[in-house]
Amino acid sequence: MKRITVIGLLVLLLLAACSPQKTESPATAATTPTVAVPPTEEPAETSITIVDALGREVVLPVAAERVVFTGKALFMIVDAAYTFPSAAEKIVGMGNTSQSSSNFIQLIDPAYDQKAVLGKDAGAEQIAALNPDLVIMKSYLAKSTGAPIEALDIPVVYIDFETPEQYMRDLAILGQVFGDEARAAEVAAFYQSKMDAVTAVVADAPQPRVLLLNYNDSDGVVTFRVPPMSWLQTSIVQMAGGEPAWADANPGDGWTEVTLEQIAAWDADKIFVVSYFVNPNEVLEKIKVDPNWQAMRAVQEDNLYAFPGDVYLWDQPDPRWILGLTWLAGKIHPDLFPDLDIVAEIKTFYQDLYGLDAAFVEQNILPTLKGDVL
Repeated sequence: MKRITVIGLLVLLLLAACSPQKTESPATAATTPTVAVPPTEEPAETSITIVDALGREVVLPVAAERVVFTGKALFMIVDAAYTFPSAAEKIVGMGNTSQSSSNFIQLIDPAYDQKAVLGKDAGAEQIAALNPDLVIMKSYLAKSTGAPIEALDIPVVYIDFETPEQYMRDLAILGQVFGDEARAAEVAAFYQSKMDAVTAVVADAPQPRVLLLNYNDSDGVVTFRVPPMSWLQTSIVQMAGGEPAWADANPGDGWTEVTLEQIAAWDADKIFVVSYFVNPNEVLEKIKVDPNWQAMRAVQEDNLYAFPGDVYLWDQPDPRWILGLTWLAGKIHPDLFPDLDIVAEIKTFYQDLYGLDAAFVEQNILPTLKGDVL
């Protein structure tokens, strides 16, 4: 009996194996829902890495929206920053941007009164109170002014804007800061084209001996000084086709005082006097009646000039130095630049770099002209 039962079970298993299997129809398979797994995406890269004038990599987690400028020589670097259209919106605080009684930023920024104006002795805590995303200052202030700010975990970028080469580099840095690298390239191209226009003309011309002097009357004592060979004042004399007569004086890191005897001994072909705090026209009037100066060949030949400017003088490392270069080349080599129209150059400068139209320039800039502009 058991044998029969086992045989029966085997037969049933064989029949089951041979029977057709139930399969899912194509229509049924097509309607079976599937769950899509989204691809894994890398998070968007928002950080910005800026290599500053000291060669440091400064990493900003996001683009800076609150920028503060502080430290000495401030107006020169802030004037450069305002060649970027977004600067007025993003700069929330700055030191005093005036030289003497003039303040260019106050003139062109309608929201200037809404910005914090820091004192010369502003400390890290005062700057931190402005909640900045980034602080910008001159590189030589890294230890004295920058270090205490960095200690508060506030990013600091150092720039220079002291030489033509640094101008190109630092414009690129500001292009990253303001998220406008295309504008940085435009401004750099403006400077390069103006430099090329001058240097190409004077390249093969004789180089007259040129003396550039800074007039200073602090404490009621009049002194004259010459700039270091590495400074912009010297560079523009050389680019304009002049030979710096004071090169053998071996000036140091700052303005070096020189005597009237030394000035006379240099016997320069042309002398240019810079005066930041006294109207240069008034300075020249005083010099020309001084017997010591009347004995000098440059004065006798009417080659003594007051270096010009408008809101600020054009010899210093402010954006206006390119006007100073153009004007200086015309005075050193008047025969090579007979058609130079410095007023037209001024209008082009303010239009191209600051977006100021001719009417604004005529009303607000031209009335401030001083020195031997024409």
